[in-house]
Amino acid sequence: MKYFILGLGNPGEEYDGSRHNVGKMSVETLRKILDFADWQENKKNKVSVSIGKLGKHELILIRPEVFMNHNGKILSSYVKSKKDAERLIVIYDELDLPMGKMKLSFGRSSGGHKGVESVIKTIKTKDFLRIRIGISPSTTKGVAKKPSGEEAVIKFILGKFKPAEVDILKQEFKKIVDTVQTFLEEGKEMTMSKFN
Repeated sequence: MKYFILGLGNPGEEYDGSRHNVGKMSVETLRKILDFADWQENKKNKVSVSIGKLGKHELILIRPEVFMNHNGKILSSYVKSKKDAERLIVIYDELDLPMGKMKLSFGRSSGGHKGVESVIKTIKTKDFLRIRIGISPSTTKGVAKKPSGEEAVIKFILGKFKPAEVDILKQEFKKIVDTVQTFLEEGKEMTMSKFN
């Protein structure tokens, strides 16, 4: 059985290490941890993929080489039906969650995230698993402390992670590996109940 993991992000060196690219960073880390093949770039489709086996399943890691609001378009070569969509995981940044937290969801709206909107529009369904990675600082009570105003939000999400935040992310990336393995072996309900 084929499974697909798309890490949302923007292309270009200026976006490397930015909060908005945490999805893309996740699939890059997954590729290394799982010891999958090097990225194979498809210039025509503006995407890079790495394919490997995890247990008895084939796993296709997908890294878009287009801007965030077009990220979904590159999926048309891979996810061609609602059944395919149920084997898709999309990883992306979540302003509503503090650093060090991640949340799984399925069948929900985009929540205003342009990359997720693009995915839903392309594959014509909301029924796919999402791993939302917290990128906001937190209050003393552990609640996300989001920037306010559109300009501040854009500046924040396009800003780079600080070294201390990168250390937190490394722990999150390890959790993502466990999440993916559980999803492949036990399905979405068990995965959501275990990791939420």
